Amino acid sequence: MNVINPATEEVIATLQEDNESSLHAKLEILVKAQKEWAKKGLSERIRVIQQFDDLLEAEKERLAGVLSSEVGKPLQQSRNEINGARSRIQWMCGNSVKYLSDEEVINTIDLKEVISYDPLGVICNISAWNYPYLVGVNVFIPALLAGNAVLYKPSEYASLTGLEIEKLLKLAGVPDGVFQVALGGRETGELLLDMDFAGYYFTGSYRTGQHIYQRVAAKMVPCQLELGGKDPLYVADDVKDIKAIAAGTADGAFYNNGQSCCAVERIYVHEKVYDSYVSSFVNEVKSWKIGLPTEEGVYIAALTRKEQLEVLDGQVQDALAKGAVLLSGGKRAVGKGYNFEPTVLTGVSNEMKVMQEESFGPIIGIMKVKDDAEALRLMKDSVYGLTASVYTDSVDRAKEILSQIDSGTGYWNCCDRVSAGLPWSGRKHSGIGATLSHQGLRAFTKTKSWHLRKG
Repeated sequence: MNVINPATEEVIATLQEDNESSLHAKLEILVKAQKEWAKKGLSERIRVIQQFDDLLEAEKERLAGVLSSEVGKPLQQSRNEINGARSRIQWMCGNSVKYLSDEEVINTIDLKEVISYDPLGVICNISAWNYPYLVGVNVFIPALLAGNAVLYKPSEYASLTGLEIEKLLKLAGVPDGVFQVALGGRETGELLLDMDFAGYYFTGSYRTGQHIYQRVAAKMVPCQLELGGKDPLYVADDVKDIKAIAAGTADGAFYNNGQSCCAVERIYVHEKVYDSYVSSFVNEVKSWKIGLPTEEGVYIAALTRKEQLEVLDGQVQDALAKGAVLLSGGKRAVGKGYNFEPTVLTGVSNEMKVMQEESFGPIIGIMKVKDDAEALRLMKDSVYGLTASVYTDSVDRAKEILSQIDSGTGYWNCCDRVSAGLPWSGRKHSGIGATLSHQGLRAFTKTKSWHLRKG
């Protein structure tokens, strides 16, 4: 299996993919090791994960270089990703005792009622390439803290980072048999679906998530899916600082080249502020530096997957054929690398692919609306339900709109952000289950009820 640098199209590593035999051997090791890991106790597991956190900081520059080389994101964004992952790890370690320890419900002289949170066993984590550290720690860190063993399959586009994670976890003190990496693409993933895991946790596209859910349903084990979105954003007519809002929302749409599950993917703007907003938005986009991930100050670099270039081109052509206006970008950049110009389209409608199908790239459609009612109707028009954003001076106005949108997250005057203390969950085609928060810590446990009556 070749690892290709998407910015240069050069092969930077060749790795041996796992096969059925090697995967079963790893699962056998994990099953044996998990019981001893659980016996270590929560305080010891927290100590080990804190050591992993320290190693991420110590090795950050090298790890960021590896990440940028295989996924194409600017080096500073790779550093930011590791910093963000560390913040989540620290929250989880700081809250594990509260949420994973036995919970007393009743404690009287004659009776105790207690809930214990026991590990599931060996879980399968099929992870994503767009944020290998961020989406990875959402799963394998709470799983390990809860006493599980983990078979971790990084995306084939982030395999080197997956191996770095394994190396540092073991250096931190996670026993060799408790965390194992499975290398490969779709074929490896299919083999994992046939194996006997105590739970499946996937981050990726709706289509693949649906396939995994159908394949593992008969096992009757937990199956959580963190899937994609077509996240809407509305700018109301009472906002004041249009320029700042345009800059912030452009970042929400284009950060990491738009390759974020919760990236802003369609924008609706009240007609009273539309012209000013669009002008400021385009100026912001045109101010960004485009280049190699390793160049200082670069904001837009290469897409991770070559195949996405065709998807983006198809969305642009579909929009233009249906009457959209191209204000910037619109095509693949000239030269080496999987580069697509930052693209802004106006005159769009919800009948266009760019406003309905997940883009996962540096492209956005901006649509004029006459009032909140029209904005709400258009924002609700989607099979996805990950996040939604409203920019207005009135929190009541924002809450009134957001409460009517079936999404896992609502943003007032912000977008494209995740907090470790809040559940990260999707509705409709955006997924099932939750990571992060106390729900995410307990997602890797099974409860047991204890009725303890004095004889």
